Amino acid sequence: MERLLLVEDDAALVKALRAYLESAGFQIRTAGGQKEAAAAMDEESPDLALVDISLSDGNGFGVLAYAREKGIPVIFLTASGDEYSVVTGLDNGAEDYIAKPCRPRELVSRIRNVLRRHRKTGAAYIFGSLQVYPEKGIATRDGRDLYLSALEYKLLMTLIMSEGRILTREMLLSEIWDSTGEYVTDNTLSVYIRRLRAKIEDDPQEPAHIITVRGLGYRWETSSSPA
Repeated sequence: MERLLLVEDDAALVKALRAYLESAGFQIRTAGGQKEAAAAMDEESPDLALVDISLSDGNGFGVLAYAREKGIPVIFLTASGDEYSVVTGLDNGAEDYIAKPCRPRELVSRIRNVLRRHRKTGAAYIFGSLQVYPEKGIATRDGRDLYLSALEYKLLMTLIMSEGRILTREMLLSEIWDSTGEYVTDNTLSVYIRRLRAKIEDDPQEPAHIITVRGLGYRWETSSSPA
């Protein structure tokens, strides 16, 4: 049973969400604020945290920062129309957001999508002639090692694990900078996108996987799933 941490200080909403999420098969732990959420993550690492941005103790951004240190994905619960908080949350590493009042079935669907992206498994990801092996940290094409650099591999996995979701250039820069420690600029990112396409795409000029979303960023497209 997958474990969720619900960080919310509205008692009525907590009661309603807990009942629905438990009926959907999740194990729920709740926290009313930032300190309580950190303690809960220390005691038993959840598979995902649902976090309200506005809390009586601290705020959702503080919870997000701590969750990222622990490798716990976060979905933000936001007030309807709070665009600034949504953008800030996504830029700082939140996986998704959903506006309150929540539509329960949509929330469950969003949760399961994020959990699929973060599920730890030794499976290979197969995309036609491209194979990616997360446990080994390698990618092959037609059985031949592509010898990706650490930055190329991190960029590839970041895209794959966010399948179908637009990643802004700022989000990608943050992810690959944090993991490799290399100095990465906006121009450098463009160079690495081109290099990665040249290695993994059948036709780098007409990419099937790393899709440019003009004016927004990039999206990974595939109908494949872990083998």
